[in-house]
Amino acid sequence: MQVLERFQKEVIGVFRIVVGFLFATHGAAALFGVLGAQQAPLFAWPGWWASLIQTVGGALVMIGFGTRYAALLCSGSMAYAYFTVHQAGALLPVQNGGEKAALFCFAFLLIAFLGNGAWALERSARAQQAVVATE
Repeated sequence: MQVLERFQKEVIGVFRIVVGFLFATHGAAALFGVLGAQQAPLFAWPGWWASLIQTVGGALVMIGFGTRYAALLCSGSMAYAYFTVHQAGALLPVQNGGEKAALFCFAFLLIAFLGNGAWALERSARAQQAVVATE
């Protein structure tokens, strides 16, 4: 399985970027009322705040800055959404419309534990600090 491990950091990086992008656009759609979504009323609980977490948290995960903390917050917000909004409708996600919430929850939990992978802003900042420290 060395072939699969060879590109592990790159695949984690692509996963982080795609999941962050999808989450950020999902939040931005409701936050700004674009892309066919209805705009969440300003400061309304929980819709506006969830949209803000999705937009900012998704963007942070996508660029790889504060990734683990942002991913943990995003995961928790999706767990909250699942259990407060979807779970009341039925037991299984396929029945209650909570597939996206469940998938985002576990995708962000995975990112929180695996870290950035490749192409993260945090990695380049650490690399620059290391260069400055050695000079």
